Amino acid sequence: MPADRPAEPPAEDLSEDLTRLADLHGVATSYRPSPDRTVAASATAVTLALAALGVDTGTPQAVRAALAARECVLRERLLPPTVVAWSGGAPPAALTSLPEGTRLRVDTERGETREGAGQLPPGVHRLTATAPDGRTARAHLIVAPARLPVPAGRSYGLLVQLYSLLSRRSWGMGDLGDLGELATWAGRALGAGFVQVNPLHAAVPGAPADPSPYRPSSRRFPDPVHLRIEDVPEFAYVTDHERARALREQGGRLREAVLGEDALIDRDAVWELKREALELLREVPLGPGRRAAYCDYLAEQGTALEDHATWCALAEVHGSDWHRWPEGLRDPRSADTERARGELMDRVDFHSRLTWLTDTQLTDAQRAAREAGMPVGIVHDLAVGVHPRGADSWAQQEYFAAGMSVGAPPDAFNARGQDWGLPPWRPDRLAAGGYAPFRRLLRGLFRYAGALRIDHVMGLFRLWWVPEGRPPTEGTYVRYDAEAMLAVLVLEATRAGAVVIGEDLGTVEPGVREALRERGVLGTSVLWFERDWAGDGRPLPPERWRADCLATATTHDLPPTAARLTGEHVELRDRLGLLTRPLEEERAEAAADIAEWLDVLARLGLLHGTGGDTGAPSEEAGIQAVHRFLLRTPARMAGVWLPDAVGDRRPQNLPGTWDQYPNWRLPVADAEGRPVTLEDLAASPRLHALFDVVRDRAGD
Repeated sequence: MPADRPAEPPAEDLSEDLTRLADLHGVATSYRPSPDRTVAASATAVTLALAALGVDTGTPQAVRAALAARECVLRERLLPPTVVAWSGGAPPAALTSLPEGTRLRVDTERGETREGAGQLPPGVHRLTATAPDGRTARAHLIVAPARLPVPAGRSYGLLVQLYSLLSRRSWGMGDLGDLGELATWAGRALGAGFVQVNPLHAAVPGAPADPSPYRPSSRRFPDPVHLRIEDVPEFAYVTDHERARALREQGGRLREAVLGEDALIDRDAVWELKREALELLREVPLGPGRRAAYCDYLAEQGTALEDHATWCALAEVHGSDWHRWPEGLRDPRSADTERARGELMDRVDFHSRLTWLTDTQLTDAQRAAREAGMPVGIVHDLAVGVHPRGADSWAQQEYFAAGMSVGAPPDAFNARGQDWGLPPWRPDRLAAGGYAPFRRLLRGLFRYAGALRIDHVMGLFRLWWVPEGRPPTEGTYVRYDAEAMLAVLVLEATRAGAVVIGEDLGTVEPGVREALRERGVLGTSVLWFERDWAGDGRPLPPERWRADCLATATTHDLPPTAARLTGEHVELRDRLGLLTRPLEEERAEAAADIAEWLDVLARLGLLHGTGGDTGAPSEEAGIQAVHRFLLRTPARMAGVWLPDAVGDRRPQNLPGTWDQYPNWRLPVADAEGRPVTLEDLAASPRLHALFDVVRDRAGD
């Protein structure tokens, strides 16, 4: 635990001064898990959150001094660090409240200088205000379109965890070559409008690697483990033909182990082979055109890429936890780090080139999707945070709250709360920097994304901060400037011509969904959760669903539809000791829930066909009916979980488990548990029957 933390006060009511101080810094002193219940935050959580924001609360005198200083700053300042203006909207309050006669000058991001802040182009500009009394203030001015454009027409598509979909060409896990093939086939043969994948962010290296794509080393740059080695142009010119052939054969054996021998996907083994292959590729000189493209990429990405590649090079020498590196290397701007960067320049260039190659194949996949007729293309996923030991937390450490982790408070599904082990951004530093890290992150992802799904989109508004070493129950909410975060998001997505989907499942603060909808951000609606919670609790009729959403039957964290229809998900959780109630109670509740939905589907005439001698609908008929229902809603986008199309019963991730269940390591499989390749999918009668249903309903 950091030595500069304040002494922990006893668990008692917060003082009036501390409550006021916390409010001025966006730290909540209570929260409402439901409209009729308010829970007070502990004094420990509040003081530690304030300490992570650089506020001294160690003594009552320190609290009073910090409060007086904060009130003075807010009272005396002309402008906040960042001001938001929406195109065509009313002038921001920060400008209308300036003293009369204040002069405004704007230096636009294009290098122009303008007097006054009216009629500015979208962008992030520098604003200078000079008051009549001589006071001067400077701020970042974000000018954003009022909202994102509505997606053209309705579309349906596939949701898949890329690693889980192997072809006969991939090396033990799905890769970007498979993604391009999938998008081309789905667009041309199925009429799909998009393919949504898991986060492809760079992972923390080292064996065993964390298999979760939601705890990356960097969200800014992609992971080269997803490369299709044979699609790199230089592979054709590798001089060590025997070694290249041997690596391909080893990759084939990894693939066959997964497809034919019931082996789990082994990301570490795949990366070991690909890294060796990429070392061979590195010996092949780039042609003039390729060299020029690489140099352009280096120039465009600048310091951010140099930092990322430097971290990768240092991790090869000192391990992947930068907190354990020699002290001088823990600071990315230190003289020691600059010296090490020079000494490791060959490795820095190697990792920079891998990032470029991956970016290139990601761009190729999006191009293939659009050429196949997809109006959206590839939907990429933005994880909610980064690993505390990874590249981003090292390179951007001034923007992260030390000693804090993102999580969730206790709720009806998890009485202990959740700690996701991801350090949160500091809202004060983001505002002071004009949200530059967030802007760069989005700009990087939108290079190759037709749409972006934002995991836990509520984090644009507030995040549950859990102090290091404390249980999640002893956390508190810290608020972000949602208007500024949304303005950056809308600005960058509009520039890219991309759709934005917010994952807004679970407990959502009042007003959040409305604010997202106002700016054109779509939500996420999962069939089993769409009930009339404000009324009788029954399944919500399709016509009452919101239109501004991506509608699905399930997600990577939920049971596949086949398992839900058969109740197998309850049996799985029972075997793993995850049930909090007797098995019979869980079975009865799950069966009643499914029976209610099947009754709705039957009454709407969506349930076709029966199975066996019982006259009950077959599981495949139930899956088809569910998707008929989704396409009867007004949802602008409807997604088919790819494993549902072949009857897979295994969830890709089972929350609450670690080594009890093979999370993030399962290939897509059929109803009997046999792995299904990309080639098998293209010939699957079951998949085509489901998409016949989807196409027919989408055309209604």
